[in-house]
Amino acid sequence: MKTLTALFAAAALAVGANVALADVPAHEISALEKAGTVQSLQKLADVAKAKHPGATITDSELENEYGRYIFKVELRDAQNVEWDVDLDAKTGEVLKDKQDT
Repeated sequence: MKTLTALFAAAALAVGANVALADVPAHEISALEKAGTVQSLQKLADVAKAKHPGATITDSELENEYGRYIFKVELRDAQNVEWDVDLDAKTGEVLKDKQDT
């Protein structure tokens, strides 16, 4: 019985962790933008690209991290250097701008 209880507790923790940090499904993004919960992802992408003029976006995703929406952008600049830029999806504030190593 103790093993079964421990198994359920571990499963509950794993599910809770996924809720705290999760990719936002594409079908929910439009509603978040319309409600003003997040800025337009195009506008946020433009902010990220402005940090590295001439760079192209190689990947992006919107994540819900503990109730805060973060837009994560991966870029490749003209010198083939990769960058990770994280933005607060509501305010557009740059939270991270770091060379990918």
